[in-house]
Amino acid sequence: MTLDYKKMFTVGLGFMVITLFWSVYNSYLPLMLRDLLIESRYTSLIVGAIMTLDNIAAITLQPYFGARSDLTWNRHGRRMPYILLGMPIAAAFFLLVPVVRNNLTMLVGVVLVANVAMSVFRAPTVALMPDMTPSALRSKANGVINFMGGLGAIVAYFVLAPLYDKSVYWPFLATALTMFGVLFLMKRFVRETHSADIEGVQSDRAGIVSSLRKVLADPDKSTRNILFAIFFWFIGWSAVDAFFTTYGVEVWGLEPGRAAFYLGFFSISFLVFAIPSGFIAGRFGRRKTIKAGVIGMGLVLASFTFVEPLILVAGLLVVGGTFWALVNINSYPMVADMAREGQIGTYTGLYYFFSSLAAILAPPVAGFFMDILGLRALFAFSTGAFVLAYMFVNRVHGGESESAGVLS
Repeated sequence: MTLDYKKMFTVGLGFMVITLFWSVYNSYLPLMLRDLLIESRYTSLIVGAIMTLDNIAAITLQPYFGARSDLTWNRHGRRMPYILLGMPIAAAFFLLVPVVRNNLTMLVGVVLVANVAMSVFRAPTVALMPDMTPSALRSKANGVINFMGGLGAIVAYFVLAPLYDKSVYWPFLATALTMFGVLFLMKRFVRETHSADIEGVQSDRAGIVSSLRKVLADPDKSTRNILFAIFFWFIGWSAVDAFFTTYGVEVWGLEPGRAAFYLGFFSISFLVFAIPSGFIAGRFGRRKTIKAGVIGMGLVLASFTFVEPLILVAGLLVVGGTFWALVNINSYPMVADMAREGQIGTYTGLYYFFSSLAAILAPPVAGFFMDILGLRALFAFSTGAFVLAYMFVNRVHGGESESAGVLS
């Protein structure tokens, strides 16, 4: 049994533009908001709260559309109808962000619509991978998908970041045009196969709330523990992702585009290590691989508190991207392999429920600590979150691939 790499790279285009969107969004929207809220006493707290609006949409809508796509089949497929609906709307409204950046009400409104549209297609896009891949190959397939996601981040940080300093419009225009191009390619080349398990799910429907209740009540706590681990490591990384550019500007004295450029070192390391991470999990197991990544990320984040020379910052980001690949590549396949038959979209929704909840809470909570204790509290906060993540992942005993020794 071998992995169809061509098919996975095509499916990965969807995740590439998702990552491109979020990388541009998280790099520049906080700066726009700080300019509008500069006279507020709790600027970081308010910016962090506004940055959660998109995640509030995600936590309510992404699980719904993930579960809904389990039940869908029409001439466009099972997951593709949601991609065809959400992606062009998100791209169109993302184009408007720099246009309305000087009006807080309009900016928040445009961003909210764009992110509601992202919520429509994100979980169905990710669910395409396990739909098309047997259990034993999912870590390797997810490595390819996340390689494409890393490519999106590389474009955002290394190609678009320098353009931001020349014109605020360029990163948003390039992102939107890329999304339209990927939509065309996915519509043409992604072919979903009708699965009989759709009928089975129709007869045993489990919404996101009932699925969450079953997970929390299950005597086997592995699914619950991996979801809580996901929650805490995304708390840690979402705080850094939301405030890294701000930290770079205000602590290290960088220009905004230069601060975002530094994040590119993290992304390129993640990109290089994405596919090998799947092979490492195949050799040593997903749980051990993830634990090593969580420990490494915690140590890297703790180190940032004491680092000043920017060459060390770049080096730590390279190391951090490697450890983040070990964590991020293998966690979603664990969740997918814990799913009941025909409910991969639902469990994908659970994955995004916990990661989005983390993204909602992390910016305002981290922002509050930064307002009270200073900007350097950012990395101490994130390190603590990874310690909690390790405590939960250490208690996970399921989610390994169903077949061992599969060659690819």
